[in-house]
Amino acid sequence: MTTRTHYALARPYLLSLDSYARLTGVHPDLVRRLVAMGLLEVSRDGRGRLWFDPAQVRAMARIQRLHLGLNLSYASLGLIVDLLDRVSELERSSRRPLPGGKARWT
Repeated sequence: MTTRTHYALARPYLLSLDSYARLTGVHPDLVRRLVAMGLLEVSRDGRGRLWFDPAQVRAMARIQRLHLGLNLSYASLGLIVDLLDRVSELERSSRRPLPGGKARWT
């Protein structure tokens, strides 16, 4: 049995905390708080520094829209974001055809 080793051809593009904060227009302390609340997904390196996938810029825009548009506290946003994600998933699943090619009633 041969074991294969896989090597990444390139490192993934990630944003540092400062780059992410500057790009989103949000103070780094607030970004850290949102990470601690579980509203943003991050990866950490060996030194514990935060690194953000560029897709998290969209997540921050969503958080800011909900916070400012609905006048919600950041603490309540976790529940709202989770509910919105569940609604989106239900909508996606209702668009999939049933086995046998029959359409769903919606």
